[in-house]
Amino acid sequence: MSARRSKAVSSRAAKPALRSVPAADDKAIIRGLRSKLKAALLRISELEAAADTDFLLGIPNRRGFERELVRAIAYMKRYRASGALVVLDVDRLKPINDSFGHAAGDEVLKAIVATLTRQVRASDVVGRLGGDEFALLLWNISETDAKAKAAALEQAIDELSFVFRSQHVTAGASAGVALLGPHSAAGRALEEADAAMYVRKAHRRHEPRIRLVGSER
Repeated sequence: MSARRSKAVSSRAAKPALRSVPAADDKAIIRGLRSKLKAALLRISELEAAADTDFLLGIPNRRGFERELVRAIAYMKRYRASGALVVLDVDRLKPINDSFGHAAGDEVLKAIVATLTRQVRASDVVGRLGGDEFALLLWNISETDAKAKAAALEQAIDELSFVFRSQHVTAGASAGVALLGPHSAAGRALEEADAAMYVRKAHRRHEPRIRLVGSER
């Protein structure tokens, strides 16, 4: 064997062999990565839920409600189901905020959400479109029943009563209805229900109303 070849063989023999990672260490690393991935996915889910939820009232905000509405209409198209959309506007929230502060207005909004939730089924969806405007997605309901439900929601909110600074306060609400079915579109349905709500609000201006503020007796 030549000196050069002998030197090369000796050099290779002198190199330390690479140590293989034990299988137990591999499993520990994989477990750690899976745990981190699970935590990251959970955090993403929490952030998405927060982005779709009204912070004050704990119900879907406009973004969340519109997402639910789109999903519902997709289901209706696939299974030939039906439903109704109710848009409801609180009639006198601004005067309450102006007279008693936003904390009073928040109390009114929370009471209204509790009332709406009690009036609908668990499968229905109550959301806040913004400010003093709410929307309800009602499943499997006829036009007659949807309009009756809208009237019942108005009455339930009309009957709510609050006392701020020793004064008796009521809010009231106006509701509009749009029917949902396989041929509905979310944006168009919201526009129809919103338009119907404003027509209803105009009619209610001529109805006997409880005063916003009256001396407590």
